[in-house]
Amino acid sequence: MPGIASPTLPKQTASTGKKLLLPFILVTSLFFFWGFVHNLDPILIPHLRKAFRLNNLQSSLVDSAVFIAYFLMALPAGYVMRKFGYKSGILLGLIFFGIGCFLFIPAADTRQYVFFLGALFVIACGLTFLETAANPYATVLGPPESATQRLNLAQSFNGLAAMVAPFIGGTFILSGKNYTEQELEAMGSTVRDAYLQSEANSVKGPYLILGVIILLVAVIIYFTKMPDTKEEGDDQSSNFLHAFRHKHLTWAVIAQFFYVGAQVCVSSFFIRMATTVGLEETIAAKYYLGLGYGLAFMVGRFAGTFLMKYVQPAKLLTIYSIINVLLSLLAIYGHGMIVVYALIGIAFFMSIMFPTIFSLGIQGLGNDTKLGSSLIVMSIVGGALLPPLSGIIADATHNIQDGYLIPLLCFVVVLYFGWKGHKVKAV
Repeated sequence: MPGIASPTLPKQTASTGKKLLLPFILVTSLFFFWGFVHNLDPILIPHLRKAFRLNNLQSSLVDSAVFIAYFLMALPAGYVMRKFGYKSGILLGLIFFGIGCFLFIPAADTRQYVFFLGALFVIACGLTFLETAANPYATVLGPPESATQRLNLAQSFNGLAAMVAPFIGGTFILSGKNYTEQELEAMGSTVRDAYLQSEANSVKGPYLILGVIILLVAVIIYFTKMPDTKEEGDDQSSNFLHAFRHKHLTWAVIAQFFYVGAQVCVSSFFIRMATTVGLEETIAAKYYLGLGYGLAFMVGRFAGTFLMKYVQPAKLLTIYSIINVLLSLLAIYGHGMIVVYALIGIAFFMSIMFPTIFSLGIQGLGNDTKLGSSLIVMSIVGGALLPPLSGIIADATHNIQDGYLIPLLCFVVVLYFGWKGHKVKAV
């Protein structure tokens, strides 16, 4: 089954480098935009939890709707890229992205939770195309020896979005009004319905503006000349079993599954955790999730890119994983604001994990690179399956901290990949 194409660019020269600069900037902008919409999800989860009176498990379906799309669309996205090229795949992804944003308007008007989930699924279909193209594309827009650093640099703007999105979402989506179930029941049905409808409506403006911006970016890319790429060799015989003969790829798929699950669990329940220690939700969103967690994630990306000049990526991944295991224990068993600070620390040390796992996983795959890339993107489905487990644990124990047992176990898996699982063995 075809996957993502593995492009080969001409030998790097000073002239070629200049020609690659604008495409690299445009591709890097995509990292910001999908990071922005992903980092609105931790705002949507507590927001829709209020608007639709959901429990932790039900609210975690926001993540499931998003990340199940990655599993379903990764290989079709790879096929489109192989058949029609990277630029066509990127444009199609941006169109899906924009349409999904516009679908938030009828979803809010009808106040149906399933329609919100559907809109998020459409957005995520577009993001799958963008990530399937941009991650490997960024690795080849420059010298091979700096591919991991270049991907981390591009992903750093994903980190910038992690800081900006919660601040904007906290300002324009969250109302700061929180009522208990008893208070809601005490309201008259007319007042209660008006309140719940106003909560649903607050998402319309931000997503409408985002949709317009995304379509404008699509127009710019359409009129920009992107470098030609070609595939190395013929991989018509490639299939899943053929790709999985590379043990380091197998471990990369497993590690990415658990890493994404950990990242989504940590961020999705961040505001819920922060409010349990006494923070007001808009303060928790704008300043602790945005300027705390998001800033830590962004700085971690840039710092990690710098450190990789001196420390091997796999070794840095191992060290960061050990630290996050310890911070997860603190998040589970700590008390008060120390728990929030532990989550912010986790953001810093997990910032390099996605791009590092990705680049280490596709090393040395040759003609299996396209399938390997698609398989790693498919493993993002961990973000759909693991957060509900955190929600189930939190609902069962009536303690949101207990749900962070899942990220703890995930970082143990990433630790093994950085320690041994990443090593390329001759096939």
